[in-house]
Amino acid sequence: MRDVAVIGIGQTPIGELWDLSLRELGANALQQAALDAGIEKPDALFVANMLATRLSNQAHLGTLVADYSGWRGIEASTVEAACASGGMAFQVAVRSVASGMIDVAAVCGVEKMTDETTAQITSALATASDADFEGAHGASFVALNALIMRRYMHEYKVPHPVFGAFSINAHQNAVNNPNAMFRKAISQAIYDRAPMIADPINLYDSSPICDGAAAIIIAPMEMARRLNKPVIRVRASASATDTLALADRTQPLALEAAASSARKAYAQAGVQPADMDVFEVHDAFSIMSALSLEAAGFAAPGTAPYRAQDGEYRLDGKLPISTMGGLKGRGHPVGATGVYELVDLITQLRGEAGLNQVQGAALGMTQNIGGTGATVVTHILERTA
Repeated sequence: MRDVAVIGIGQTPIGELWDLSLRELGANALQQAALDAGIEKPDALFVANMLATRLSNQAHLGTLVADYSGWRGIEASTVEAACASGGMAFQVAVRSVASGMIDVAAVCGVEKMTDETTAQITSALATASDADFEGAHGASFVALNALIMRRYMHEYKVPHPVFGAFSINAHQNAVNNPNAMFRKAISQAIYDRAPMIADPINLYDSSPICDGAAAIIIAPMEMARRLNKPVIRVRASASATDTLALADRTQPLALEAAASSARKAYAQAGVQPADMDVFEVHDAFSIMSALSLEAAGFAAPGTAPYRAQDGEYRLDGKLPISTMGGLKGRGHPVGATGVYELVDLITQLRGEAGLNQVQGAALGMTQNIGGTGATVVTHILERTA
């Protein structure tokens, strides 16, 4: 298997982008990435998306986006794994290049959510859960996460205000990200006063509904080394699954798929959690931040919110997370999120994060979660030159 490296990245701002279609968003991000990589077109395109068939009445996105990008004739397909679609598409692309079957691959995560009503969007997001045993009984996605958070608070005796540190950190980091949806800092007092969405999840515990696209171009390491830019090597790419329905899990607070994919990624890369300089966590909800950090070995069960409160996850802390705003501050266009996480990490490893730059960042990790932890993809990337 060949070593794989990132040679180009691109992204659109995240927000309520009513004047841009799915194809325009995807093509915009891909053209930026191709320009950054210095290529005319890739050999293959993998498009990550979750909701287009429900919210845009559009399938066949691989070909749609390839055509609109001016890349007619290349291989193209769509990858869907709920909110983990972006991470899964990147994994498929990495394996294609590593195998030698593809030389240059493009990954594009794109999602268009804001053109429909809140009820339609909520219904579409619920398809990430078990339709027969969760969705059919009216369990929305935020409600399922609220059940997990309530159990966590009971099990570990964690008061709700402690979770505010995750949101405060994410919003603070989003201030300096020109592509973030919410470029405004919040305080503990603002967090505490926020309206409840599904008790105990409040407005600032939850990521926003939004539109956006992000793209990455990858190639064999030998090609990347010929380019005049930092070489970002893909050290590990691993995924795992758990039960789709929350009630089927023996330990609903363990996030077993996150733990399994992290263990496999550490083994592939030959590293340990303590070696990470940056971690782009899947903070769709505050509780997922805590569970992901604990499952990946960065904190003992029940301690991640307190570590966040102590400043451990800030840009100047022991393990910076959500460095460009995360899902809460930057935004969470669900099918695209895993690619945005990777673009944020690559930006850090290249030393191009501006005021949010983590000094000395050379090795980092992303974790992209689908459903309530049913599919989890973990990637480890390293700056090698």
